[in-house]
Amino acid sequence: MIRVALPAHLRTLACLPGEVELDIKGPVTQRSVLDALEACYPMLRGTLRDYSTGQRRPFVRFFACEQDLSHDSPDAPLPLTVATGAEPFLVVGAIAGG
Repeated sequence: MIRVALPAHLRTLACLPGEVELDIKGPVTQRSVLDALEACYPMLRGTLRDYSTGQRRPFVRFFACEQDLSHDSPDAPLPLTVATGAEPFLVVGAIAGG
């Protein structure tokens, strides 16, 4: 099982009390995790990735094992500790302003 930690506003939107556990078939990548997340929680479609391009939204970041994976290929394998469920895949809303 893959563990996914979402920011509070997305947990509220999906009516989730905490981390999400997903069963991923095949390679564990950003794309496969987000595809499974959106399949289980369709109300999250369009919140993390653009509907038409599938690209990560500008103010959304993905982290795993203390590494920013936001600019990695969506088809690159996630770290083994994420694939085994030992560490969560983190979805974080970036903060900007001045």
